[in-house]
Amino acid sequence: MRQYWSAKAAHPDAILLFRMGDFYEIFFDDAKEAAPLLGITLTSRPAKDGRLPMCGVPHHAWQSYVGRLLKAGRKVAICDQTEPPMSGKLVAREVTRVLTPGTVLDDVYLDPSKSNWLVAAWSSGDESGLAACDVSTGEMQLCQLPTTGLTAELDRLQAAELLSPPDVERYRFDPARGRHRLRTLLGIHFLASIGAEGAPLAVGAAGVVLEYLEHNRVPLDPRSLRISTRSIESSMQLDAATLRNLEVGALFELCCRCVTPVGARCLRRWLWSPLRDPEAIELRLSAVAELTDAERLELAAALRGLGDLERLASRAASGLATPRELAQLCRALATLPAAKVCAGAGSALLLRQLAADLTEQPELVALLSRALVDDPPAQVSAAGAIRPGYDAQLDAIASASASAREWLAGLEAAERERTGIKSLKVGYNRVFGYYLEVSHSQAAGVPEHYIRKQTLTGGERYITPELKEREAVVLNADQDRAAREQEILAELGRRVAAVGRELLSTAAAIGQLDALASLAATAADCEWVRPLISSGRELNISGGRHPLVERSVGTGNFVANDTQLEPERGNMVVLTGPNMAGKSTYLRQVALIVLLAQCGSFVPARSARIGLVDRIFTRVGAHDDLAGGMSTFMVEMTETANILNHATPASLVVLDEVGRGTSTYDGLSIAQAVVEYLHDNPRLSCRTLFATHYHELTTLAERLPRVRNERVEVAEEGNQVSFLHKVVPGGADRSYGIHVAALAGLPSHLIARARQILAELESHRPLEPAAQQLGLDLQPGEAELRRELAAIELDQLSPLEALRKLYELRGLT
Repeated sequence: MRQYWSAKAAHPDAILLFRMGDFYEIFFDDAKEAAPLLGITLTSRPAKDGRLPMCGVPHHAWQSYVGRLLKAGRKVAICDQTEPPMSGKLVAREVTRVLTPGTVLDDVYLDPSKSNWLVAAWSSGDESGLAACDVSTGEMQLCQLPTTGLTAELDRLQAAELLSPPDVERYRFDPARGRHRLRTLLGIHFLASIGAEGAPLAVGAAGVVLEYLEHNRVPLDPRSLRISTRSIESSMQLDAATLRNLEVGALFELCCRCVTPVGARCLRRWLWSPLRDPEAIELRLSAVAELTDAERLELAAALRGLGDLERLASRAASGLATPRELAQLCRALATLPAAKVCAGAGSALLLRQLAADLTEQPELVALLSRALVDDPPAQVSAAGAIRPGYDAQLDAIASASASAREWLAGLEAAERERTGIKSLKVGYNRVFGYYLEVSHSQAAGVPEHYIRKQTLTGGERYITPELKEREAVVLNADQDRAAREQEILAELGRRVAAVGRELLSTAAAIGQLDALASLAATAADCEWVRPLISSGRELNISGGRHPLVERSVGTGNFVANDTQLEPERGNMVVLTGPNMAGKSTYLRQVALIVLLAQCGSFVPARSARIGLVDRIFTRVGAHDDLAGGMSTFMVEMTETANILNHATPASLVVLDEVGRGTSTYDGLSIAQAVVEYLHDNPRLSCRTLFATHYHELTTLAERLPRVRNERVEVAEEGNQVSFLHKVVPGGADRSYGIHVAALAGLPSHLIARARQILAELESHRPLEPAAQQLGLDLQPGEAELRRELAAIELDQLSPLEALRKLYELRGLT
């Protein structure tokens, strides 16, 4: 077990898979932790101090088991046998790979449509630094930002693995260490070359990422790593609540018609990070507009054969590509010229720019075509990947092996004829190898150069020097051939790495082309239109539709609605209406139309004119956070506070039934105060949609000039209500909650009783005396101050104590 403990000491935080014959064994606490995650039996074997816990997995199926550990967030170290087993000798072993959720390169562990970010992040005062690296695509992003925006940036990245204090010691984030690692590992001597001269905290985070990759044996090649510094001002930040409330993941599924994995990842990135630059938005919109049916289908057909060029190039440059993956890379590059022609045929500037970024590699294609057979094996260790005639040394090994096998095949007949021994046989076993066997009755005719090797009951076994030479050629041929093929494959990987930067730039351009074609296909299929983007603060949508709801109800069945938010005519709408009438759907559709437009997509509407939005904030739906110890109402208030603290005049704020999670007067008071705060605070005054069942709020439009009332229309006939889902001017005075309860199937006698109680309550408002309202103390500081003042015994204080007490009380304000 000395080898085991040596490997475990080097990787104490990893679950160690220790190769022993045909199994990878897991021991001690690692086995106790891994067995339930892998769904295998925890067993044990005798040891000096009792029994040793262990479990194991077959070596040929290790990847699937490791995948389960990675999904559970565990780190895995693979300790392999590095030489063939030999009798009487301890097999040499060493850790050959360390796998973590954020450092995997194998496709079996990766989602083709998602980036796999390893993120390091830390804060120092009001500023934070972040570095995100996807080693599977060779991309690293640096970002320095205000600490208030760090959480939203992490929500955007959806890191597979996060490195941050206190799990990582703070001294490791020292910017000086980061500069040193960028210089020594990647050859970056001037931070200005990657735009990071003003981002020391991000540089420190980059140093942590690079140190982690180096420690975990992830190959790093500067030629296959793209490093850039990202400014959060260039894109819209979407926090976790907004991503959840707008169902951006479902929107991605609707819009993704991509034919390549790199295109799907690009589109996902666009939807999670909409643009704030009107020129960049217009470039995308113009490209989408030009991709009509014919052009789009032609471009999609050309892109389809490119596969995942980004990850293929990254694996090849890292020396981890299999022969089959190198062949896939060759085929992908061979189809690149057709894609370049299709993309460059258009007049849209972005399409022409992306076509120019598609760098053809005819020399690399020719090299890989000459070197690899048409259908190479899937594993590096399997022979037969290199085409005959490519390498003279490999051909010589194959020729010698074939010649030796041919000589052995004819040896028995040749020796029988030469010696006259008709019973002579050629045989083979693992102990002696090839041998010549002669019966005792014909032993007198054995030639002198035969060397006796073994005596049997019925005869003798012999060898000859020539037989042993031919045997060595045959037995060593497979090993020599595999070794030489691995040398050739490694050289091919180095040739790919030499143009790694160009390949990754080409892959990025392919991803953008595919994403644009996907948006164009969605726009055509769903009848979306091109929005007009301005630098103003207006938001005018005619015939807007919710893209996800429209998909579920069918095109033509969704009731479209208009939206007008303008600073001069009112940019705050108090929306009232019945339950089930579609208020929440309307709020979400407006936010989704803005999001799509700033991604560079067409939008589900008849027309749309959108002034740039810096952030979309949503407070929609009800949920608690039991793990965080927060009730539904506390979650609602926390999200509302986040909006009020971070929104700007350029933001879009969507609030749905703020205040509903508490008593009537408390909820109404909070809702009204929020509307007034958004309206009156000069730091805000932003475009706002505020849906509520507090009909009393409709009176705010009479005294707040930028507030307008709108309602969702219903048609009422007797006790029957029809929801028209149409938003019209004016306020509603009823919520029709009992009608919704009846539609839900509550018992009829219960519905009748509810109507009776409602009539009684409406006949003597207010609903509750103020003294019975169990509300929150909204001024805890003032209440505590009053208690402290009341507890002071003035006659007992000295002047010095009184002065000290004043300082304490000032700290409570």
